[in-house]
Amino acid sequence: MNPIISAASVTAAALTVGLAAIGSGIGQGNAAGQAVEGIARQLSSPVLASETSPHWTYGGETNPTQWGRLSHDFASCDVGRDQSPVDIDHVILGSPAAIEFNYAPTPLTVVNTGHTIQVNYEAGSHVTIDGKTYELVQFHFHTPSEHTIDGQAAAMELHLVHQNSAGELAVVGILINVGAENPAIAPIWDHIPAPGETNTVEGLTINAADFLPGNTSYYSYAGSLTTPPCSEGVRWNVLAEPIELSEEQVAAFAALYPVNARPVQPTNGRVIELHAAE
Repeated sequence: MNPIISAASVTAAALTVGLAAIGSGIGQGNAAGQAVEGIARQLSSPVLASETSPHWTYGGETNPTQWGRLSHDFASCDVGRDQSPVDIDHVILGSPAAIEFNYAPTPLTVVNTGHTIQVNYEAGSHVTIDGKTYELVQFHFHTPSEHTIDGQAAAMELHLVHQNSAGELAVVGILINVGAENPAIAPIWDHIPAPGETNTVEGLTINAADFLPGNTSYYSYAGSLTTPPCSEGVRWNVLAEPIELSEEQVAAFAALYPVNARPVQPTNGRVIELHAAE
């Protein structure tokens, strides 16, 4: 049996870079059937949502504690047992299987969903995890981070949302600390449209690979979407090494969305595995 260890006790040797960088600057089968099909691109997007979809928010009377009561379709937000995000505190050492990232540049399409800033991705970029290939559909941002390490949130979190041919979802989460300016974010921040609108920028591309840290060791667990309908059956992969944005870059997002993070959810006995990159 693999020993259960504290996330904070994972050494730099075990991960090459370890969790020390995370502590610097932190203060965040298709189990759902047809409900998951196509949800990858629209999980945060009222732009693409049904006109009858209930309005939900991160504050006020439609805050995360109320999501499950807003619609029968959102019931998992309230009664689901495998909900996300979670606090990563105790982990089991898993196999040293790496995520194979195969990302290519894509035309820059920025969506202001009303809940986050999202970049839609053209077909052709994918990850391979445990022998399964998942196509990158979109990525988006949260502040503060949704996943926490030993109860502490990072300044932001990037979610890279993937879907395979069976409709199964795999999300790669990357924690973001305040630090050096990150040139990869500039094209996105410079072309944010008004809420509910999409901006396709002619002649400009972006590559999600530019947001990956040098070390791609990761935590994995079975979870859910972190926004309504909170569908379960999502494979979560949270990278252990964070990336950085400057204070100004973080503030630019927070000016639009000061808080767009769901609180951590009970693990309910779920196992979180740490996979050290070889």
